[in-house]
Amino acid sequence: MKVLIINLDKGIFIPGSKSLERLKEYAGFCEKLSVVVLTRQPFEPIIAGNLSIFATASCCRVKYSFDALALAKKIMKEERHDLVMTQDPFDTGHIGWLIKKRYKIPWQCQIHTDFLSPYFWRESFLNKFRVFLAKFLLPKADGIRVVSERIKKSLVARDYFQEPIVVLPIFVDVTKIKNAPIKTNLKQKYPQFDFIILIASRLSKEKNIGLAIDAVEEVVKKYPKTGLIVVGSGLQEQNLKFKIENLKLHKNVVLESWSDDLASYYKTADLFLLISNYEGWGMTVVEAMACACPVIMTDVGCAGELVNNENGLIVPCEDKKSLVLAIEKLREDESFRKKIGEAAENTVLSLPDREQNLDLYKKSFSNLIS
Repeated sequence: MKVLIINLDKGIFIPGSKSLERLKEYAGFCEKLSVVVLTRQPFEPIIAGNLSIFATASCCRVKYSFDALALAKKIMKEERHDLVMTQDPFDTGHIGWLIKKRYKIPWQCQIHTDFLSPYFWRESFLNKFRVFLAKFLLPKADGIRVVSERIKKSLVARDYFQEPIVVLPIFVDVTKIKNAPIKTNLKQKYPQFDFIILIASRLSKEKNIGLAIDAVEEVVKKYPKTGLIVVGSGLQEQNLKFKIENLKLHKNVVLESWSDDLASYYKTADLFLLISNYEGWGMTVVEAMACACPVIMTDVGCAGELVNNENGLIVPCEDKKSLVLAIEKLREDESFRKKIGEAAENTVLSLPDREQNLDLYKKSFSNLIS
């Protein structure tokens, strides 16, 4: 099969990145895999065997669609493809729909975020437009792949799309993470803390990291040696720094840049938090669970599907009181914390392995083509 992908991830052009390696794996079961990435920056094309990756290098966002369609035209002229796949139902989805119409090939739309969450809708005017666009486009797709049952149920309940909807989370190599050696020990790096809470996240509005800082403000009143380590970068960084200083928590909250050694962080932290207002799945949660790190997460993404009250704690979105109580419960009860961590590890070890995941991905493509 020959597949054309419309993508937004500029990380694909970073040698050795997870995004690039994932595409190489997909190319392994394709006769031809062509990828068009919507970018402002110019990047050299990547040609590796049957995998070809091109950047639009657009002068502005308005030009993304035109440039992507021009590249798609060139790709299809050189070698007709059997399927077009897009990363979302709006920013890239409209391009996939136009390619489907022009070349009479099936279109699979992938959904990686819970765009039907009320928090997504309220976040910005652009998100409201995205929801309206998705409502128009999704019924025109030939197939949809979502990363969680939560998203599938939302689509079906609102009659956006019925079948075929394939539920296939992004693959996490839990065995590799579980067996990774500890290179950085947070207990040694931050000896001033006797309990370390970890967040690994993009610093963006929907991740709601400010809620964790507010919760820590309450926790340290009772347990002053509690530390919160936030690993990541993003547009909210300056706002978070201001909040930390304003609450006088500079001794308890540390912002670190992104690390390629997160396995060590998961293994030497006492607790992992994911407190987003909306989430597609929650890849970092799976990674933390693979390291037997206890998890508290809001009721988003894989909550209820992968995480339950036996292998993690789930709290309502934007509920500081519930979050504080959950943190204190795990901090005070070491045996419960250990039990939760072990149950979490056992849960994720039963997820599909790399070969099974790739086989499911291949079937989602081939079923539409056939």
